[in-house]
Amino acid sequence: MTSYRVGLLVPSSNTTMETEVPEVLRRVAAATGDRFTFHSSRMRMKTVSAEELAAMNADADRAAIELADADVDVMAYACLVAIMSQGRGIHREIEKRLTKTAADAGAPVDVKSSAGALVAGLHHLGARKVSLVTPYMKPLTARVVDYIEGEGIEVQDAISLEVDDNLAVGRLDQTQLPEIAGRLDTRGADAVVLSACVQMPSLDAIPAAEAVVDLPVITAATATSWQVLSSLGAYAPVPDSGALFRG
Repeated sequence: MTSYRVGLLVPSSNTTMETEVPEVLRRVAAATGDRFTFHSSRMRMKTVSAEELAAMNADADRAAIELADADVDVMAYACLVAIMSQGRGIHREIEKRLTKTAADAGAPVDVKSSAGALVAGLHHLGARKVSLVTPYMKPLTARVVDYIEGEGIEVQDAISLEVDDNLAVGRLDQTQLPEIAGRLDTRGADAVVLSACVQMPSLDAIPAAEAVVDLPVITAATATSWQVLSSLGAYAPVPDSGALFRG
């Protein structure tokens, strides 16, 4: 058995990332015997707006320095749209910056991001065309679509639920997601992103959504979990956790 400390950099209004990622890793722990603990540092953000997202990115170094004090084994910057709203490819720059910040603070660990994890996960699945669901207002969804397409993955269709209060996003009823996913245009798609947001609950809806769309399903939270585990060398396939966890 190996014990790992997982650091999460999250918005102050986050309520979902600290439940879904631990749940996926709990499933992995049950399969492997490894142990995971979770340690968070928060950055102020209540409304999912371009201004608050940019301010949160500026505050990320402070949060990474504080999290470094917990001697974590990996850090995940867990707000997909905060990064994707800043322009194509910027997850690489932010991950590199925060990795240096953490190392300078005494924690030489990988810093991953939900944005980078989603893109990497889709490439890992060989997905060249996807359809997706977001909780965002349509202008932010457009930025997410542009970001993903900038990574060489075509977005066939996107549904925006248009919720800008981050706490309200965390209260969305995930049992409705399979029906919402069923409304997507998935012609020619290789996968569906059921939740392009770590705050929108989706983990328990994945099996039903896959049955509806008859395609592999990935979410921001499962991609982040997969990336964290891969960084630690602790990945294991587990059931009911989407396409990235089928081995």
